[in-house]
Amino acid sequence: MRINQNIMAFNSYRNLTTTNTQLGKSLEKLSSGFRINRAADDAAGLVVSEGLRAQISGLRVATRNAQDGVSVVQTAEGALTEVHSMLRRMRDLAVQASNTGANDADARAAAQAEIDELTAEVGRISDKTKFGGTALLDGTYGISPATVKSDTAGFAATGGSFAFTVNDQFTVRVDGGAAVTVTLDASTRTADGLETYLQNKIQGALYADNQDGSKVTVKVTKDDTDTWRVSIEAAVASGAALTLANQSGTPLTAQLGINAGTLADTASGSGGVFQVGANAGETIAVSIDDMDATALGINALDVETDASGAITAIDAAIKTVSTQRGELGAVQNRFEHTVANLSVTAENLAASESRIRDTDMALELVDFTRHQILQQAGTAMLAQANQVPSSVLSLLG
Repeated sequence: MRINQNIMAFNSYRNLTTTNTQLGKSLEKLSSGFRINRAADDAAGLVVSEGLRAQISGLRVATRNAQDGVSVVQTAEGALTEVHSMLRRMRDLAVQASNTGANDADARAAAQAEIDELTAEVGRISDKTKFGGTALLDGTYGISPATVKSDTAGFAATGGSFAFTVNDQFTVRVDGGAAVTVTLDASTRTADGLETYLQNKIQGALYADNQDGSKVTVKVTKDDTDTWRVSIEAAVASGAALTLANQSGTPLTAQLGINAGTLADTASGSGGVFQVGANAGETIAVSIDDMDATALGINALDVETDASGAITAIDAAIKTVSTQRGELGAVQNRFEHTVANLSVTAENLAASESRIRDTDMALELVDFTRHQILQQAGTAMLAQANQVPSSVLSLLG
C-alpha cells in the first residue's frame, strides 16, 4: 500500500472534474436556452447561426421598410382621391357652363370662379402633400427611369403590325453593364403583341449575360392620332444610363421608330427607393409624377369662352390622375405581397437558426440528470478513495 500517490483518489478527482465541467455547461444551456453560448460549443454551427441571425434581423427591418412603403403610397393615393373628386366637380361645372342656351354670362362667370378655386386647391394639394418632410406629388418624388422613346414625329405601323427581317439587331446597355445584343426573329408582330415580344427579347438577352433583365420595361402605346410609339425604360439608380445602338439591321429606325445611332438617357431624381430585402440591391423604386394644375393641363381653363375645350382638358387630367392612382395601387399591392413574403422567409430562417442555436430542453435535462448523478457518485468515491491511505495506520499498531 502506498500513501504518497493515491491513484484511486486522483482517478476519482479527474472524473469528478470532468463531470463538474459538463454539469456547468449543461446548466448554462438550460439557463440560457442556447445550445451554443460560445464559439467553442460548436464553431461551425456558430458561423451558420450568426449568418442566419443577420438575415433574420435584416428581413424584419425590411418588413418595416415595406410597410413604410405602403404608408407612403396610401398617403399619395389618398390625396389623389380628393383631386379626382375636384376634377369631377370641375367637369360638371364645365358641362353646365357649356349649356349656353340656359346659362347667361353671370352663371358662366360663377362656374369659372369655382373652377379657379378648385384649380388652386389642386395645386396646393400637389405642393403640400408630404410624408414626413418629403413632398410626394410635386414631381420631385422618386427617380425618373432612363427612357428611350420613338421620335417626336411618331410612326405608323402598316395595318397595326411590325415586320422584322433576318438579323435585325440592336444593343442594350443598362446601368453600366456590358452591352448585350438583342436579335429579333424574322416575323411580323401585331402592335398589341410587340410590347411583350420586345420586353422578352431584351430581358432574355440581359439575363443570358447574367444581368438583371427585370430593370427594363417596354411600353407600346397609341396616341390620339393613331400613331404607335415605343418606349424602353430602365429602372436604375439616379445617374445610371440606358443606351441603345444599331447593329447590322435597322430595327431602331424603320421598325421601332427610334432615331438611328447611339441613343442614351440617364435616370434622374432622388428618393423613392425602398430597401425591401436583407441584402444590398433588394429594392423597390416608386416614382410619382407631378400632379399640379399645370402638369395636369387644367391651369388655364376658361368655361366662359371655351367650355367644350375645358371638358376635353379635364377629361385628360382625370385620365392622368387615374393612371397614377392605378400605378400607386399596383405598387401598394406589390409592397403588401413583399411584406407577406418577408414574414414567411423570416419565420423559416428563424426556425432554421433555432435548430442550430437553441437548446433542446428535454434532451439537455436528460444530460443534466446524468451529470448530477455522476457528480454525486464522484464526490462519494473521492471521499472513499481519500479514506484508503488511513487504513495504513492499522498496520502501525
